[in-house]
Amino acid sequence: MATTQPETRVVYTEKLGPSIGMWILIVIAAASTALMVLPVWTAGTIILPVVSFVLLAWWLRSLGISIIVTERQLFVGDAHIDRRYITDATGYDDEDARTARGTGLDARAFLMLRPWAKSAVRIDIHDESDPTPYWLVSSKRPLELAAALKP
Repeated sequence: MATTQPETRVVYTEKLGPSIGMWILIVIAAASTALMVLPVWTAGTIILPVVSFVLLAWWLRSLGISIIVTERQLFVGDAHIDRRYITDATGYDDEDARTARGTGLDARAFLMLRPWAKSAVRIDIHDESDPTPYWLVSSKRPLELAAALKP
């Protein structure tokens, strides 16, 4: 986990965790393992779903990201960049974000997208030593994040 510098003020923070729908999917996936072993291992119909759920829940929880904007830097998960390289930020609603993730995507872009967050923010980057033109980041509050990143 990246740490902020002590003398900087946090402007925006967001924790982007899995949705209820994703949790329901792992419950169904774990429960379905009982059906696979029922004909051959009766005790496994209890053990395997519990173990599967624990492993899937740990994995799903690890996919969550934190977004932190300070006066000097932007942190998205383990990635970070100085704000002096950020030239613009645009918040996209569901439809515009879908286009940005699909046909409008530049292959050089840095992506931090999560399937449970339909909206996103495009963060334009200008750094002579970095070929990345922009970051595309999932966010549940894209307009607030974009406003926090404006120079």
